Amino acid sequence: MTEHEDGLVVEGGRIRGGQVDSRGDHRIAMAFAMAGLTSEAPVRISDCTNVDTSFPGFVELARQAGLAITAEVQTVA
Repeated sequence: MTEHEDGLVVEGGRIRGGQVDSRGDHRIAMAFAMAGLTSEAPVRISDCTNVDTSFPGFVELARQAGLAITAEVQTVA
């Protein structure tokens, strides 16, 4: 991975799936949701409730585009 002032470049092979903590960054959450289109296994993204703030309707639009995406709300006990 190479970091730049305005982003990063990730080099490698096919995405195999996994878990990503977006740490509240809607851009990371949406990027990995799209990367999940070509992954071999599911990509689970946590801490992405702010996606709806920056892109209302993202989950529904992603479904229409062919992503098998679900949104879950976790409660803190």
